[in-house]
Amino acid sequence: MAENFDVAIVGGGGIGSAVAYFLTANPDFRGKVAVIERDPTYSRCSTTRSAGSVRQQFSTPGNIEMSKFGAYFLKHIGDYLTVDGEVPQVSFREIGYLFLASAEGRSVLERNHEIQKAHAADNALLGPSELSARFPWLNTNGIALGSLGLSNEGNFDPHALLQGFKRKARAQGAAYITDEAVSISRDINRITGLTLKSGTKISCAIMINAAGPFAGAVAALAGVALPVKPRKRFVYVIDCRTPIERCPLLIDPTGVWVRPEGPQFICGVSPEESDDPDCDDLELDYRLWDEVVWPTLAERVPALEAVKLTNAWAGHYDYNTVDQNAILGRHPEIDNLIFVNGFSGHGIQQAPAAGRAISELVTQGRYISLDLSDFGYQRLVDGRPLREINVV
Repeated sequence: MAENFDVAIVGGGGIGSAVAYFLTANPDFRGKVAVIERDPTYSRCSTTRSAGSVRQQFSTPGNIEMSKFGAYFLKHIGDYLTVDGEVPQVSFREIGYLFLASAEGRSVLERNHEIQKAHAADNALLGPSELSARFPWLNTNGIALGSLGLSNEGNFDPHALLQGFKRKARAQGAAYITDEAVSISRDINRITGLTLKSGTKISCAIMINAAGPFAGAVAALAGVALPVKPRKRFVYVIDCRTPIERCPLLIDPTGVWVRPEGPQFICGVSPEESDDPDCDDLELDYRLWDEVVWPTLAERVPALEAVKLTNAWAGHYDYNTVDQNAILGRHPEIDNLIFVNGFSGHGIQQAPAAGRAISELVTQGRYISLDLSDFGYQRLVDGRPLREINVV
């Protein structure tokens, strides 16, 4: 079989479905869109296995702006994703992020704060006494400064957002194909089509790589190097009998994080680079919990010393090994290949902005709402990394 589409999106998770939604909603687009997703249950999808959080506390202006729009989108989701009178229930809770810094890390937090304020992020710097007054359950020993998000930061239901994007995109004409790309055809500077595992051949005017953690493997099918690898992250679920009032998503200077999730808490930490191999399985490992997460939380929040580990899950980051920032836009030599990859853990919160940006690039040939050209592939070619410091 052969099918013809104007745009083929490889990957139908949060990012791919956001692109499909914004593209089919764009009045300047009149073409046919295919979304190729191998797992319609999304059981292994990075989106559905994420912690589902949004923040503006980044060190990169583009990340701040993308996540600002992400928060706006969540607050006004009914204006975008309503289908037959039904609004996706994403349950956005603005509990804020609280980044803590030691004396050694204070200057970094202050520098990031200046960048964030310049982009109208709503957060405040708090000294140890102010932190103790606001959060009496917090041990501020060794803490020189904290940065607290006052609005537009918190958590939401990532699965509900994904399904909202998908349902609306399909209502607007996007075709979702349950299959997997196994080869990509190209001439010197254009993608000509894809062959799927079922044998179906897809021809397209534009191909968009939205394959999440496996985007590097998809790019390789077209003979393109893309430094995006699957890196495994663990989320641990704990019960705590002692009430902890007004708890934000707390990030210790060690990188250990914790936040309330209903009556429980979820927590985790990114491993050291030397202990973070490329990994496509989802097997659980409790070593980080035993050796790093629990001891750190018990010290920083004494109430969390006596907790019960009740559950855990693993998911993948689509990890950009060069600079932990998104890779967005056209390939500099293959002009109909577009990347929307490498978000390194903050993809679902930036999916609305990324989807909007890619739809503008397809229809207008340039970014209109936000200039995201700094995230282009060319920086990889030129050796100009755009490093994000606040990777959680």
